[in-house]
Amino acid sequence: MGKDRTIEIMDTTLRDGEQTSGVSFMPHEKLMIARALLQDLNVDRIEVASARVSEGEKEAVASIMRWANQAGKTDRVEVLGFVDGTKSVDWIAESGCGRMNLLCKGSRKHLEGQLHKSVEEHLADIQSTIDYAQQKGIKVNVYLEDWSNGIKESSDYVFTLMDGLSKMPVERFMLPDTLGILNPIEVSQFIGEMIERYPDKRFDFHAHNDYDLAISNVLAAVTAGCQGIHTSVNGLGERAGNAPLASVQAVLKDHLHVSTHIDESRLGEVSRLVESYSGIAIPPNKPITGESVFTQVAGVHADGDNKAGLYQNALLPERFGRKREYALGKNSGKANILKNLEELGLELSPEQTKRVTERIIELGDKKELVTQEDLPYIVSDVLKHGAPEEHVKLLSYVVTTAYGLKPLASVRLEVNGQTYEESAKGDGQFDAFVRAIRHIYKNRLGREFPWLTNYTVSIPPGGRTDALVQTVITWNWNDRILRTRGLDADQTEAAIKSTIKMLNLLEDENL
Repeated sequence: MGKDRTIEIMDTTLRDGEQTSGVSFMPHEKLMIARALLQDLNVDRIEVASARVSEGEKEAVASIMRWANQAGKTDRVEVLGFVDGTKSVDWIAESGCGRMNLLCKGSRKHLEGQLHKSVEEHLADIQSTIDYAQQKGIKVNVYLEDWSNGIKESSDYVFTLMDGLSKMPVERFMLPDTLGILNPIEVSQFIGEMIERYPDKRFDFHAHNDYDLAISNVLAAVTAGCQGIHTSVNGLGERAGNAPLASVQAVLKDHLHVSTHIDESRLGEVSRLVESYSGIAIPPNKPITGESVFTQVAGVHADGDNKAGLYQNALLPERFGRKREYALGKNSGKANILKNLEELGLELSPEQTKRVTERIIELGDKKELVTQEDLPYIVSDVLKHGAPEEHVKLLSYVVTTAYGLKPLASVRLEVNGQTYEESAKGDGQFDAFVRAIRHIYKNRLGREFPWLTNYTVSIPPGGRTDALVQTVITWNWNDRILRTRGLDADQTEAAIKSTIKMLNLLEDENL
């Protein structure tokens, strides 16, 4: 393996990824994801839909194709089609797409169980569909559906099918582990057999993650000589999902030392975009894209990083548009505290650092989350200097909600000694509150207001309705990420406390 070898990435977030339970992208969301994949990440190809699903789906493809035509990327957009005579081809042609991924039966079990046909009859039907596609100016790749079962249980059928397909104008032969049954040893063996038997053909591998082996199988497929890999953002896909794009990129680059065209610095933001549109949260420990994967918790790790980068590997967060963080909690050592103080520009004596560390450990024992933005408040409290001066004070607010009406918030806010009042409607009580605050900053102060990028609520287990609610809000301010925390028995009040804390942090920096 070497960097002179380039692997082609085909992302199927918008087709196979949309087969995730509960996921359905709106047409404009599909367009935004398609643009992010092709323009920002520079994925080689994207599969954006299945033919004949709905008129709405056809319009989504047409919208993507209109943009792709303007951007000069039409040959990088593909749609799944079926061996159904002229129907799929017509649907794809009407959408404006020029590439079809034709779904053929890659196992005898699927052929006989679903189609009740012979391999010769199936090949004749495929030939007819491809001939018609050529008349319409549509280029064809072929999926061998259930290829993994086919090659394991009926390899003679697979080779007979491939012998026939090899004579047809097919650009790529795509080998899916449809049910996620293969392990890396089998992938290496079976793809090796395909390449040895058809050395002049171009093969893609399409992994599923049922046994949590998708990434291992991708590694085996590329090692065996596969030229293309299929991925999805955040590993979305049927059942346990597909091979996650971010992990595929890291494994190919760091372990096999092969090249892709991916701009890995954009992986984080595209991952968050898909998370937002899909409604499927990224697990905090998800490699590359999870919130916690570049966070060191143990104090000894921060100490080692401080001295010689001892607890870092090739997965440097900066590669993926992220940065390393050092957690504050019961496992925090002095090194974690020092790292965070250093980022905030705070200098403490050894004795003061010890006292702050003890307080953070005490909070961690109570399962309270401590963010970097909490640190100045903890320092002030521990050192008995009182709370940091409040430049932004919430003097009063009223939030009303009624059935059938949008919530309304009226807010009275003091900013650097001046009092301002505004009202606004919103889609929820907190949304109305934030809109009113935003009006004050934009219309009365002539200032920008940070954008909310994440909002999480946690409560202690046990089901008590009077339990304290912890709200952690992530804000984007001039491409800088801030996280603030509010604690209250009322969820809206906790979020409001978090918001006022964020505004004070910004005032401290502006003054």
